[in-house]
Amino acid sequence: MAESPEQGDAMRDPRHRNRWCDTSSIAAYLDDYAGRLRAALLTVDSDALDRARTVVEAAAKRGNRIYSAGNGGSAAIADHLCCDFAKGTNAAGHPPIDSSALTANMPLYSAIANDFGFEHVFATQLEIAGREGDVLIAISSSGNSPNIVRALEAAKAAGMTSIGLSGFSGGKLREQADISLHIDDPNYGIVEDCHQSLMHIMAQFIACGRDQGAA
Repeated sequence: MAESPEQGDAMRDPRHRNRWCDTSSIAAYLDDYAGRLRAALLTVDSDALDRARTVVEAAAKRGNRIYSAGNGGSAAIADHLCCDFAKGTNAAGHPPIDSSALTANMPLYSAIANDFGFEHVFATQLEIAGREGDVLIAISSSGNSPNIVRALEAAKAAGMTSIGLSGFSGGKLREQADISLHIDDPNYGIVEDCHQSLMHIMAQFIACGRDQGAA
């Protein structure tokens, strides 16, 4: 039986949805990509970004934890985020930002995926360890990854605040996160680069404020 267009589409790498840049030459691609990258980054709501930063700092002062989650490239960003939030913002006289990537504990991650299904790998961890006042930073370019959507539900049930980094149309993540940081561009590379930049912007801004406060 021949597969339907919808079935064929579902089995393809989602990056086929990319709107490519100028392919006439690598120089043209670079120029187009750079321009779109800047334009895409500036589509984020700066007020929402400031709310996200405030929520992270407030959680740190209370002694709560920041959790991050993502798949593929977004998982790498989630892991990097914890490094920069913990070490990059560390300064004497200020509360540390206790952060944990939900992809980091591979034995637990794989056990949940094996026993309960991949869509539960983040939610189950939050059900086990998440507590009221914690923060979830969920990263998904499409915004519709089932394990990300379930993580949002688990965070809400635990009394956590959720920050969603999305792209393309934003999907359910854009709709359901307490704070939405949406990148309006239909290219995975550009969206992921912007998400990485948002992580750096928040961490560096927090670090600057801490450095000034400690001076």
